[in-house]
Amino acid sequence: MTYLPSADHDDLRSVVRELAEERIVPRAAEIDQRAEFPWDLKELLAGQDLLGTCFEERHGGTALDGVAQCIVVEEIARADATTSLIPIVQKLGSLPILLAGNDEQKDRYFPRLASGEWLIAFGLTEAAAGSDVSANRMRAKRDGDSYLLRGSKRFITHGSVANVLTVFALTDPDAGGRKGMSAFIVETDTPGFSSPRLEHKMGIRGSPTAELNFDDVRVPAANRLGDEGDGFKIAMATLDRSRLGIAAQAVGIAQGALDAAVAYAAERAQFGQRVVDFQGIQFMLADMASGTEAARQLTYAAAARVDANATDLPYWTSSAKLVAGDTAMRVTTDAVQVLGGYGYINEYPVERMMRDAKITQLYEGTQQIQRLVIARQVLQRAGVAKRASS
Repeated sequence: MTYLPSADHDDLRSVVRELAEERIVPRAAEIDQRAEFPWDLKELLAGQDLLGTCFEERHGGTALDGVAQCIVVEEIARADATTSLIPIVQKLGSLPILLAGNDEQKDRYFPRLASGEWLIAFGLTEAAAGSDVSANRMRAKRDGDSYLLRGSKRFITHGSVANVLTVFALTDPDAGGRKGMSAFIVETDTPGFSSPRLEHKMGIRGSPTAELNFDDVRVPAANRLGDEGDGFKIAMATLDRSRLGIAAQAVGIAQGALDAAVAYAAERAQFGQRVVDFQGIQFMLADMASGTEAARQLTYAAAARVDANATDLPYWTSSAKLVAGDTAMRVTTDAVQVLGGYGYINEYPVERMMRDAKITQLYEGTQQIQRLVIARQVLQRAGVAKRASS
């Protein structure tokens, strides 16, 4: 499971970085200030085939390997975390179909998703069901050759701009979320669907985080993913893979903050010398750089495990998200410190990066949930999982 970037990976990084520097960086502050979804950058990424990286070529995708997909996200996030969520969520919403969809479903939806014509979102979280996915209460009642979906979802990234959703609802409420949940593909122009409210957030402000309402939304039975009762399994398998995108995003945010801190410290003079020449600042930059690189290498190693469908991939992807998310928060906070008062104002990008970094410790499973996943894997390896759980 080799994960060291190849020459092709390096070329991809150069291309995406140049695109991000020229087109995304100039928009980042405005996106944050106006809190508006960057439709122009969505079209830019679609035009560069950067929304089809997880799809097969037969569906119009580019079928990049895991490391390459991480590099794409990382380089976009280095410029702007909001924009990096466009390819992240395109994959997140599509993963349930990739994992459990049939050929007809893939042929119907993937070409539009790979081209960027359509956006997709992942509808799992509810107001009372965040970390505890099994507490979901949304219902899906069978009605002939279709299902009626009733309930609501909360904190759904891109839920208000998506053309299609992968949604999880209880088809057997008596069995509960673990055994009675099923997954569905829902087109957002279906009668009864609405997105009445957006959240006002600390960071990633240009990425809409929506509440979704389903008022007897009729979904064809042909849009169910897998069998009834497979929903929890599909959701967990999705998150085991999708959290890798958040790790890559966190690495990109950290790298952007490090680069901004180095550039500022090299230009700023205090007490008759450059700030970067003070040993205390050099030690901070060394810690920031080594931490970011460690998170990057762990993320790439996890990507190789996902590509290989390794049995212990939850251990790797949770570890990558845990380490990268905490690193992003620490590095961005230190970057603000290096810039001093200038780091605290929006004339410089590091205060935005610090606000954006926080979400990488929260969504796709909080850091506490990642520790639970990792610990369970460690106990399984040691053969003491059953004893520990009892």
